[in-house]
Amino acid sequence: MEDVNRIKLVLVEKKRTSKWLAEQLGVNPSTVSKWCTNTSQPDLSCIVKIAELLKVDIRELFVSEYRQYLLSQEQEK
Repeated sequence: MEDVNRIKLVLVEKKRTSKWLAEQLGVNPSTVSKWCTNTSQPDLSCIVKIAELLKVDIRELFVSEYRQYLLSQEQEK
């Protein structure tokens, strides 16, 4: 299965754990683990909360090149 989300990678980038995210969202750590392995997916409202908690644009949770795109735009200014 192709990765659908980048939650695990963004957690690492933000130096946060899946346990921390589970606590913040009030869900079972095994649920976050399933999201991180792309076994299951959070619903849209949960994705929005995850983006807010991690202080990232929601698109960073899906598109690996998005952050690089943002950085390149900043360099062009």
